[in-house]
Amino acid sequence: MKKRLLSYLIFGILIINITFVLAGPCDLDVSIINQDPYLAIPGDYVKIVFQVQGVENPECGKIEFELLEKYPISFDPLENPKISTESGIYNKDYSSFLLVPYKIRVDSNALEGDNPIEVQYKFGLNLGYETKQFNLNVKDSKADFEIYISDYDSSTRTMTFKILNTEDVDVEALTIEIPKQNNIEIKGSNINIVGDLDSNEYTTADFEAIPKEGEITIKIIYTDEINKRRTIEKTVLYDSEYFTGRIADKNNKSLSSYLPWLIILGIIIYYFYIKRKKKQRARRR
Repeated sequence: MKKRLLSYLIFGILIINITFVLAGPCDLDVSIINQDPYLAIPGDYVKIVFQVQGVENPECGKIEFELLEKYPISFDPLENPKISTESGIYNKDYSSFLLVPYKIRVDSNALEGDNPIEVQYKFGLNLGYETKQFNLNVKDSKADFEIYISDYDSSTRTMTFKILNTEDVDVEALTIEIPKQNNIEIKGSNINIVGDLDSNEYTTADFEAIPKEGEITIKIIYTDEINKRRTIEKTVLYDSEYFTGRIADKNNKSLSSYLPWLIILGIIIYYFYIKRKKKQRARRR
């Protein structure tokens, strides 16, 4: 009986040893297989999927994996960056690897380009973590603008805004909107679609308006390079002194006051010109 139990024990040990030999030592390989969007935007969310290969090996024991929360990424309060699993267990589609997805927020001050992020993991009875660094691709597609009042003609109530794209990004479908407010009354549409605007270029937008002294709030709406619609709110200062008593306005008013007389003079000159032509033709006959 004792010999039989001893044989069973030896046989079991041999099976376990053979299993470990076939499995080999634990060797985990971590990689990023997806980043959505591919170019992360400062201040927005990005989804990252890590792939951990080697989890099929039972010799790895318990596996712990974590994406470290430090600049330029952070997690929402309910998001748990740590995961743990037992090795030697295949997932439902029988893959021999582990997928670890994260939804993280990119710091609003993240620099454009490759930003390092770091994961740590351990397995079995190991007390220390192994770390691995990856690059998070960041693209700041947000634009910024300078906007000011370049002209106001009180006779036609035409207010002209000049908008300059100050960032190193091109924008599409640029739209200027003047919301309801105390310091300006818009006649007609309060929205002006001015179109595309390249980096360091400017455009203008006209509105029929009755302004008052003080600040005017303006919404600038545009589509960025990743086809996302964005809105920026700006304020401009209207000071009527800059648009009254100008020489150009006086010249225009002077010209407009003489215009009827110039037309009459032109008609008289034309009349005598035709009359003279008729006399010359009559003499030739």
